[in-house]
Amino acid sequence: MTREDFERYIDCFNRNDFDGFSSFYADDVDFNLGDRKRIIGRTAIADFYRGVKAHIDEELTILDLIIAPDGVAMHNRTVFTTVKDWPDFEIWPTKKGDVRTIESIVFYKIKDGKFTHIKSARFKDLS
Repeated sequence: MTREDFERYIDCFNRNDFDGFSSFYADDVDFNLGDRKRIIGRTAIADFYRGVKAHIDEELTILDLIIAPDGVAMHNRTVFTTVKDWPDFEIWPTKKGDVRTIESIVFYKIKDGKFTHIKSARFKDLS
């Protein structure tokens, strides 16, 4: 994976191109959002984000990026802007107009050009 490949992945994510960003996932990818949620499988992750992005605009910016043959490490900033009330969102309750900014550290394991494991942890809440 090159930096350009990874930037294309982030661009697809930011544009809500679910087919585009999920094409980077292995079929059985294991995605951990810290201790908040674990999702297994390409389709399950895309479905999760379809639900999230129906309520929240999410814009991710790469701050630091390290690419190795078998993985990627990223430090990023994410701005979440709620566009539709979601009081029972499992990550945090939110209302239209709420804006939350965080920094995260994310590790991606890669095999055969696809993400097989993703581990994300909140580093800093900037809100």
